[in-house]
Amino acid sequence: MPLLKTPAITLKSRKWGEADRIVTFYTLRFGKLRGVARGARRIKSRFGSALEPFVQCDLNLFEKPNDTLHRVSQADIKETFPALREDLALMAGAARMANLVTAITPDADPAPKIFDTLVQGFRSLNEGHEPALTTLLFQIKLLGLTGFRPQTDHCAACGKDTQTLGAGSTGRFSALAGGLVCDPCVHRRSDRYLFLSPGSLAFLQQALRMTPEVLNRLKASGQVRSELELAIEAYVTCVAGKRLPPVDFLASC
Repeated sequence: MPLLKTPAITLKSRKWGEADRIVTFYTLRFGKLRGVARGARRIKSRFGSALEPFVQCDLNLFEKPNDTLHRVSQADIKETFPALREDLALMAGAARMANLVTAITPDADPAPKIFDTLVQGFRSLNEGHEPALTTLLFQIKLLGLTGFRPQTDHCAACGKDTQTLGAGSTGRFSALAGGLVCDPCVHRRSDRYLFLSPGSLAFLQQALRMTPEVLNRLKASGQVRSELELAIEAYVTCVAGKRLPPVDFLASC
């Protein structure tokens, strides 16, 4: 069985058998992987807290022939993001990022930029940036690094340049189409549309362009914040194929 070594982020884990865990990771070198950690639930487990959600670790695992479930042999903690376990709002934001990556990335398809963006998103939450806005920004960025990048420069339905909307126009965002839709397509399609003001559209385009390290420099409130939260929530539900737990589901308990 080949030994794989890679930095990894734990996305989620669940109980398996009497003492084991099945853990889903997003790894730097191999993309999303699942592994079984034998004895991980025992009090004196060698894994300690390395397999807890949101922990970054240096991971060793063995690849089983003809099996997508690897065997975890070692996990050494690299970064823990302690605030994500102490504040419900931060925990909920981190959970949304992890759930989004779990839902929209294929298995064993490495994308180092997604790994780096997820790590930076957890760091930003851990440093105390406003949870709901930080989560919104990093969801936009993560979507932009996949095949689900929201289309803002041309019609998501027909490909027509959206600059023909005209200055000051309100764009119509279709979660089903995957971005802005031009007027002729609006009349031809039966999608549910969400309106994006020019300020919201400019904010979305800027968030897609910026690097994760400076993403939190963007600030949004009022109409822009409200419009983008509705649009991104609808789009995430569409691309994930299900409604993910809302960002504030823990904070409101």
